[in-house]
Amino acid sequence: MTFAGAALIAFIVALIATPLVMRLAKKAGAVDMPGEERRIHTTPTPRWGGLAIYMAVLIAWLVIYPRSSVAAEVVTVGPYTLKSIWIMGIGLAVVLFGMIDDRFNVPALFQAVFLLGCGIALAHPALGDVRVEGISRPFSHGEPGSWIQFSELNSVLFTAAFVFVIAKTMDTIDGIDGLAAGIAAISSATMLVLAYGTQPLVGVLSASAVGACLGFLRYNYHPAKIFMGTGGAQFLGFFLAAVSINGVMKTAAAVAFLVPLTIFGVQIIDAFIVVIRRMLGRVPITQADKRHVHHTLLGRGLSQRQAVWVLYLFAMVLCGAAILAVKLTL
Repeated sequence: MTFAGAALIAFIVALIATPLVMRLAKKAGAVDMPGEERRIHTTPTPRWGGLAIYMAVLIAWLVIYPRSSVAAEVVTVGPYTLKSIWIMGIGLAVVLFGMIDDRFNVPALFQAVFLLGCGIALAHPALGDVRVEGISRPFSHGEPGSWIQFSELNSVLFTAAFVFVIAKTMDTIDGIDGLAAGIAAISSATMLVLAYGTQPLVGVLSASAVGACLGFLRYNYHPAKIFMGTGGAQFLGFFLAAVSINGVMKTAAAVAFLVPLTIFGVQIIDAFIVVIRRMLGRVPITQADKRHVHHTLLGRGLSQRQAVWVLYLFAMVLCGAAILAVKLTL
């Protein structure tokens, strides 16, 4: 009931907040205009949908989180854990920075530095202390030498890199209506399933993201009336990366690091393919183009809805494999 409550509140808030954000974006001039080679929409479409998604997750967290179980040894500020406060606080910074990019087009280098800085702030022991402390050899089952413990510095750097990759790839896959929101909902639902019964705090955050994404999809599914923009895509990537570090990476040590890579597999595979294709084409890897998987599907004659569902189903298969891998190692 706690998880259902978080998802329902986030869903309702997203339904209410998104039309308000649409009006705000239009007034501020944060509108995605058609015309660029990589753009496939044909009408001006407001951005800043990420603000509605963040508001939905935030309100669900504020209302439901105090009702979830908090271990006695966990550091809290009132009814909220310090780690959850830090995740939501940095998440707000990611949304706001992304909204600035949606309006004024911040250079890619500045975006990268900012996201890496957010990852460091999340991971630093004196700040968020949400970090990957080490990795295990896949399917080692606790054998001697199976766990590789990171130094504090390496732990922070590794976490920052992981957060950057997930946030950035979530942004780059946001190229057709409903794709990023749907993939994020599937990833969040998978983490909710893995957290069920053992990690109530992680479950609340995951359920909130599921509800927020589904509520936003009411307006973002093709034909989209609003885009989540850089702020929304990078917030979801940051948020889900942080939750996975605090959640699924601690669920089953034997597959701890493989599981998040599988859960986020669609966008990671897409990014890998794009980088390879750009290198072979001898163009900068940061140059926006139509080499993404979803553009390839469209080029083969699929409609936007068909392409989205092909990738939804692929994500479901990968996430199902992640759940199966964890269950087999418990």
